[in-house]
Amino acid sequence: MTDDSPSADGEDADTGDLTHTTDDGDVQMVDVGDKPDSERRAVAAGEIRLQETTVEAIHENEIGKGDVLATARIGAIQAVKHTWETIPMCHQIPITNVDTEFSIAENRVELAVAVETTGKTGCEMEALEGVTTGLNVVWDMVKAVEKDESGQYPETGIENVRVLEKEKHRG
Repeated sequence: MTDDSPSADGEDADTGDLTHTTDDGDVQMVDVGDKPDSERRAVAAGEIRLQETTVEAIHENEIGKGDVLATARIGAIQAVKHTWETIPMCHQIPITNVDTEFSIAENRVELAVAVETTGKTGCEMEALEGVTTGLNVVWDMVKAVEKDESGQYPETGIENVRVLEKEKHRG
């Protein structure tokens, strides 16, 4: 059963209830200590727009830096595990599973990251961090072939990063 009710950690909270600030306006981490543990899952996705020749080179494993998607998968998983270190006020949560799925289209690589945890707070930020870092790794791996003659990236872009779903199941 999915529980979409407002919670103490700011998930689905009323916009008038700023849970990351004190009454004096100071930023604070939300206390989730009294919340019960729940099984949680979030899926985020995004894409990187590339030249068709670059996508073909990725597909054929012809990028000089190595296996683009394998490296991006490692980057995505590492980002999920370290989200609490890069997003202020984000709790360190026990990650129980990370799934990454790449899809190659004619002029883009799409990435979906599913994160699972059992804890007191959700894992949407972890899924989003996995997607953005995974796509940044793709960019880094292919930038030599994506650059134009003046060293710019006119056809390259990370787009459409979003949360596709989130679930919470009481234990």
